[in-house]
Amino acid sequence: MSEIALLGKKIGMTREFYKTGQLVPVTVLKMEKARVIQIINEEKQGYKAIQLGYGKIKNSKLSKSMKGYFAKKNTEAKKKLKEYKVTDVTKYKEGNEFGIEIFNDVKFVDTKSKTIGKGFAGAMKRHNFGGLRATHGVSISHRSHGSTGQRQDPGKVFKGKKMAGHMGDKLRTMQNIEIIKTDLENELLYLKGSIPGSKNSEVLVKSSVKNVSKKTIKEKIKAFEESKKTPEKKKK
Repeated sequence: MSEIALLGKKIGMTREFYKTGQLVPVTVLKMEKARVIQIINEEKQGYKAIQLGYGKIKNSKLSKSMKGYFAKKNTEAKKKLKEYKVTDVTKYKEGNEFGIEIFNDVKFVDTKSKTIGKGFAGAMKRHNFGGLRATHGVSISHRSHGSTGQRQDPGKVFKGKKMAGHMGDKLRTMQNIEIIKTDLENELLYLKGSIPGSKNSEVLVKSSVKNVSKKTIKEKIKAFEESKKTPEKKKK
């Protein structure tokens, strides 16, 4: 199940308390169920994959071709369609639904979301420039980025030059984020720390690509409690 991903909505942030007195900041995500719309076979298309549909959408907002597509698949219209390459297609069937339960045995996940848009920003805010000198002849250009080009050769500003411009509103992936807890009844996922994006922004969650060997908070607390018990036995 770890090959597929779920789409969720960022509700906000809160904190989780443990009996040891430890406080952990968490981001709460409201997850949506994903439905298998199409199974892509290697014989026909040349690769193995499944197509998942997320979210609800009115039929009036669909194009004629998409209306026909969902009618052919005999399923309700979905807002977003995403494909995932899988090793074994036989595990999935058209119409199957997957929820938060796919993360039951998963400790760490990767998230993909858009950062908060900050509009037009100067070079100091956008790229952490130091700015020009505060004295000695610097006239009303203290926060400017200074020279950007060269002389007659090459006589242009190179692409990718760090300058003022649109800041934020970019897709960012966060890796190895710990799952603190899951609420199956309300379809809520509690992830450790903060995740890029504003309130109600879409977040794609899938099990971590990297093999993470670090311990979770619960495992650390358990190990700490066990270490406390061992010296007491020796004393007796």
